[in-house]
Amino acid sequence: MTSTTLDSTVRNAETSVPLVPLLDERWSPRSFDPTATLTDEQLAALLEAARWAPSAANSQPRRFVVGRRGSTTFDAIVKALMGFNAAWAGNSSALIVAIAETSTVEGEPRQWAEYDLGQSVAHLSVQAHHEGLHTHQMAGVDWDQITAAFDLADNLKPVTVTAVGVVDEAEKLVDALAERETAPRTRLSLDELVLVRD
Repeated sequence: MTSTTLDSTVRNAETSVPLVPLLDERWSPRSFDPTATLTDEQLAALLEAARWAPSAANSQPRRFVVGRRGSTTFDAIVKALMGFNAAWAGNSSALIVAIAETSTVEGEPRQWAEYDLGQSVAHLSVQAHHEGLHTHQMAGVDWDQITAAFDLADNLKPVTVTAVGVVDEAEKLVDALAERETAPRTRLSLDELVLVRD
C-alpha cells in the first residue's frame, strides 16, 4: 500500500479567501467505510436538500434512483459502473443516480434540466457533509444499463451516480487509487475562471 498522510480522511481546500466550513472541507473520496450505513433520517435530509435546490421556472426536472448497500437497486447500479469506479464504489453506503427530465411527458423540451439537476446534486453534497458524510460523483457509468435496469422513459436522462458514505483511510485502497486519494487538491485560479469582473 502507498504511504499516506497522518489523516487521509481530512482534506481542506486551500482557498484564496475564507469559505464556510461545509464548502472548505468538502471533497470527493474514493475510500468509504464498508460497514457504515445511512439512517433513514440522513437519507431523507440529502434528498430534501436536493428537492429544495433552485429550479428554472420551478419546473424541477430532476429525478433520482436511490439504492442503499445491500439492496437490489444498489447492486444494479454497481453493475453499471465502469473502470476504477467499479473497484471502490461498492463500499459506499448508498448510490444515487441523478436523472434529468429532458422534456415534459407531452414532449416540450426542458433545456435547463441538466443545470437544475447539477444544482440539486450540489445541494445534496453539501447536506451530506453536514450529516458527517462524504460524496463522490461519477460519470464512468454504462448509461444504457442504468436505463434498462430502472426502465427509464425516453425523457429521463441519467447523468451522474453519486456515492455517499463515511470516508475511510486512503491506505485501504489499491495503490493507484490511494495515490489519487492523497494527491494535492487543485483548482484553476479565479483569474483563469472569471472572464470579466468589474
